[in-house]
Amino acid sequence: MTESNLFNQEAYETPKNVEKKEKTQAPVICLGLTFANDEERRAYFRNELRTKLPELKQIEGFPIGEDEDIIALSDPPYYTACPNPWLNDFIEAWEKEKETITNRLDDFFVDEPYASDVSEGKNNPIYTAHTYHTKVPHPAIMRYILHYTQPGDIVLDAFAGTGMTGVAAQICENPDRDLKYKIEGEWKELFGHLPTWGRRKAVCGDLSPYASFISYNYNTPTSLIQFQKEADSLLKDLIKECAWLYETKHTDGGIGSINYTVWSDVFICSNCGEEIVFWEAAMDMKQKKVLDEFLCPKCNSLNSKSNSEKAWITVFDQGLNKSIRITKTIPIYLVYTYKGKRYEREIDLFDKEVLTKINEQNIPNWFPSYRMPLGDESRRNDRIGMTNIHQFYTKRNLFALATLNSKIEKSIMPVKLKFILTGMINRSTQMNRIHVNNFFYGGGGWNAGHLKGTLYIPSLPIETSILEQISDKIDSFKKAIAFLSKSYANVQYVGSASKSLLNNDSVDYIFTDPPFGANIMYSELNFLPESWLKVLTNNQKEAIENKTQGKSLLEYQEIMTACFKEYFRVLKPNKWMTVEFSNTSAAVWNSIQTALQRVGFIIANVAGLDKKQGGMRAITTAIAVRQDLAISCYKPSSEFEHTFQNEQGEVAIWDFVREHLHHLPVHIKKENSTTAIVERNPKILYDRLITFYLMRGLSVPIDAKDFQDGLMQKFVGRDGMYFTAEQAAEYDEKKALTPQFMQLSLIVTNESDAIEWLKEQLRKQSQRYQDIMPDFRIATQSLRKGDTLPELQDILNENFIQETDGKWRVPDINEAKDREALRNKVLLKEFQLYLTEMNKPKAKKLKEVRVEALRAGFKACWEKKDFLTIVSIGDKIPQNILLEDEQLLMYYDIAKDRI
Repeated sequence: MTESNLFNQEAYETPKNVEKKEKTQAPVICLGLTFANDEERRAYFRNELRTKLPELKQIEGFPIGEDEDIIALSDPPYYTACPNPWLNDFIEAWEKEKETITNRLDDFFVDEPYASDVSEGKNNPIYTAHTYHTKVPHPAIMRYILHYTQPGDIVLDAFAGTGMTGVAAQICENPDRDLKYKIEGEWKELFGHLPTWGRRKAVCGDLSPYASFISYNYNTPTSLIQFQKEADSLLKDLIKECAWLYETKHTDGGIGSINYTVWSDVFICSNCGEEIVFWEAAMDMKQKKVLDEFLCPKCNSLNSKSNSEKAWITVFDQGLNKSIRITKTIPIYLVYTYKGKRYEREIDLFDKEVLTKINEQNIPNWFPSYRMPLGDESRRNDRIGMTNIHQFYTKRNLFALATLNSKIEKSIMPVKLKFILTGMINRSTQMNRIHVNNFFYGGGGWNAGHLKGTLYIPSLPIETSILEQISDKIDSFKKAIAFLSKSYANVQYVGSASKSLLNNDSVDYIFTDPPFGANIMYSELNFLPESWLKVLTNNQKEAIENKTQGKSLLEYQEIMTACFKEYFRVLKPNKWMTVEFSNTSAAVWNSIQTALQRVGFIIANVAGLDKKQGGMRAITTAIAVRQDLAISCYKPSSEFEHTFQNEQGEVAIWDFVREHLHHLPVHIKKENSTTAIVERNPKILYDRLITFYLMRGLSVPIDAKDFQDGLMQKFVGRDGMYFTAEQAAEYDEKKALTPQFMQLSLIVTNESDAIEWLKEQLRKQSQRYQDIMPDFRIATQSLRKGDTLPELQDILNENFIQETDGKWRVPDINEAKDREALRNKVLLKEFQLYLTEMNKPKAKKLKEVRVEALRAGFKACWEKKDFLTIVSIGDKIPQNILLEDEQLLMYYDIAKDRI
């Protein structure tokens, strides 16, 4: 019988068998210590954690909460709701375990990135067991782990979120049949062999206690029988105590149970001052839509949400122990179940009496009532009187949640059962909107959920019964348990990615999905569930753009640089990291690339990772950003770093190029065509060389034209790309099987792109100015704001050769050198004009600049060690120009540290 069958059998054994097993269970061994059972182990390490807390509190990212709440939430040493002091102990133990794994190779080495696009949906029991703002499906992550590691290797994700990296690492041991078949088919086509299955170890950390808490529940064993028993008891007690909250009367006088209730905002007519119930005035039952403008029932004047004030009421707030003013909402419509059937109708007198009874009672159990924190998103509802966390719920749902939480804390598995409670939080609030289409036309439930990434309260909120939700959440987790870990194989912690506590060179691979700019205000959104956990995110070093926190894109980049520096420190030399990227902002994309390269990583590939929600595609330039990219980068080997430091001049240059080419994909096939590999383009190779030298504080010893000459002499060119001789032979062999070549399209957003575009056009055939101009105008429509593009005639004069017949062509090698020298003089002359403007009294910011002139000027200043000029000019140019140009940003970023 296979291990997976044994697990599934265990999951469905009878309680009697489970009790028998518990009595005969072998002692628990953890980090060399032996305990009678997990409870004894947990108690011992909780006491150890208690003694370590004073020291741990000094570490960046320590959460906000009382000591005992942090300890109660933890399951040490495997999971701590704070920095984990046992990480290196686990690493040491796992390294020893590697010696006992039979299918490991001593000379395991990955010389190419995983360059194939990945497409993986979310429809699996693990993904759907608990919601979160962003998640990468674990089967997608498995592809990278299988490629970059072997069984027993240690994987790190310090932006782990819900812990899908850990789930992927453990499931590499025993994937389900369909997933295994799918991945093995891909491996045969891509690599000609099967992947090496086997469990990898994972260290998963996150700044958010909520995210790390979810990760813990996904990555540690749960007894299905015990969970079923506790959950059934919990549900039974909750129904017994809270059923009256959701009672309603059927037409025959029988008592049904409310599934969900629609509430409505009340507005004040801008003309007569009478109240307007939004549902009654704006829900057009004939046209089957919500009206943007609606009539006042009293005076018949036209109103809208934007020109009408909301009605206000004064109520006593138990959480604040005082009367408050809050905007008025009233229950309107409900769906309920009676004798197994669902019905819908308007609110009646009985329903109003139940609500009156609820409002007159105090909630007998604890519930969170924290003030909403300062933030770009978190206090958006202050204007409607919703200032504290408990006000996000109707009193009925708050009553039921408080009761549920009380019972969970008294259970024998509170941490596992709080996984259910936190999974219900967002759907229990007033943020949920009515699904208008489903209401009018059917086809699904009316709860459209909340507006993702916000704390927005709609005018027609849906109140979903807690009793309705809990059964679904219990069932979802039960389905996931069968696929999750059956042993403590991974470790989790709460803490900053810039301070992991791991030793140098201690992990074998990193997969990470960090926050990206201003995409999501994680700590503000997580405040809702974390308030029930009583442990909150310390967002001082949260890697986001946030005006309230005083974090611009530059501050975001600084934090990400610190995090990547930590990743670089703990990753073993010659090993890989994959960064999942989800942002359409070119500036954020460049910030990530700059941060990666600044700390020492070398980017080898950018591929697609399609989560079946809009898609992820490869890119050709920094500006042509698409959502969801997988950046593959590597940490150079110690041998190479040593060799490079001891070499000079051209030898070091070409050693770097050779080393880098060996880390690039040789052949990529898409849609039965051979696809251009961007990283093998001469321009990109030169950019990587520049960054490599700048990062080490060295002057770049070669210009672009000499670099291209050297490439042609020392390496093999194919389809505008460069290879080593061995790689070229492999490329030719594979291309012969897919001879159609797919050249990546170039999106022109700056002068450099425009020159490349012109080269591409003029290589095909020489053309006259008037022939080029129409297509050039079309191609250059997407220029960045503030970036000055010279006239086409000037670009042609500086970079190309005009024949006697008036046609322009690409210069040959010797001509190109002359053109480069001429062009550089022109660019430096223009840069000097910027310096003159900057040195004027009361100098203003430069609204428009020529980026190529800045590049030339920054390079010249760098060689003279004139770092102050670089920073001074950088502070005067439009910020988007600085942030969206990888080369300028690298010069500026390093120069700041050298002033």
